[in-house]
Amino acid sequence: MIFKVIVKNCCVVYHQRKREFCKLRKYGTIFTGALAIFTSKQTINTEEFMALPITSLEHLSSQPNDMKTKMELMILKVQKEFCDALEKEDDCSKFLVDRWQRKEGGGGITCVLQDGQVFEKAGVNISVVSGTLPAAAVAQMRSRGRKLGEGQLPFFAAGISAVIHPVNPMVPTIHFNYRYFEVRDDEGTQWWFGGGTDLTPYYLNAADAVHFHQTLKNACDKHDKTYYGKFKKWCDDYFHIPHRGERRGVGGIFFDDLDSPGSEECFEFVTECANSVIPSYIPLVQRHKTAKYTNVEREWQLLRRGRYVEFNLIYDRGTKFGLYTPGARYESILMSLPLHARWEYMHVPKENTPEGELLAVLRNPKDWVEYSCEDENKTS
Repeated sequence: MIFKVIVKNCCVVYHQRKREFCKLRKYGTIFTGALAIFTSKQTINTEEFMALPITSLEHLSSQPNDMKTKMELMILKVQKEFCDALEKEDDCSKFLVDRWQRKEGGGGITCVLQDGQVFEKAGVNISVVSGTLPAAAVAQMRSRGRKLGEGQLPFFAAGISAVIHPVNPMVPTIHFNYRYFEVRDDEGTQWWFGGGTDLTPYYLNAADAVHFHQTLKNACDKHDKTYYGKFKKWCDDYFHIPHRGERRGVGGIFFDDLDSPGSEECFEFVTECANSVIPSYIPLVQRHKTAKYTNVEREWQLLRRGRYVEFNLIYDRGTKFGLYTPGARYESILMSLPLHARWEYMHVPKENTPEGELLAVLRNPKDWVEYSCEDENKTS
């Protein structure tokens, strides 16, 4: 009798525990599924940005693997890091942050520092825009070999662009731009990356040029050993002022329509280049921001800035694309222009002067990475 009671109780306990285990397994499956849904969304730390993203946080979090999301988050982060680095060098000045919307689709964040002790004008912009490509922009893309359909073409573009005009003529100006495009037509979606970083000194310092180019080459070599040579020449050819017969500066790298070997590889390369801006430029600021100069150097700086304006308004494709785009925000597009510039009639610097030495290099670009120590000593 006692034995039967024990067996019966054991059976009851067994079935109770089996039912509880089934419930746990059922609810555990539901919990695991819910956890997978929520954890698939990317956690975005907005403290890493100068302002809230242009695209909603909900959309960015739900599409972490979309290239449009990756590009927007990357340029937001680079903008913040570069602005912080510049403010650290000009510690009495802060960036004005202007977040704007575009009724045709998207918007941007324009960050501008003006009248600082180190930087006369520094602009670091991002834009994330969408809409329909205007005819002039389509024609420009076709002229580069892009095979695009007819009619209204939806597009998406995200990019970062910065131009830094220093106070001291011994500190060079830097420009960089990295961007991603998508265009849809009847054949599907075409995508590509573009960009580059280039240096415009007012007085030639070979050590600066070597450091700048070597930093860019190191970034390129991590992805493709052929990139630096190709993109350095492309930069020299692109930043050419034909009516002056000279380059805007000592170059750097420049590329467009990059769509191979794959989107992930291209994105990683562009990210590497964008992250190389601070180590390529900030040491030059630190080296020269307190250097002494006279009104002679200042006037030469203003004359070279005049050349900068000429290139940007006459030849630069990015400026033209922005001005052609419906709903363009002209203040942001033209932030690349300096506060002050100068044009003198028929100005030609004398030979064997620092100004003449710079002009000689602008007319005949050098291979700075291969520049010898002997030549560096002669020029420094």
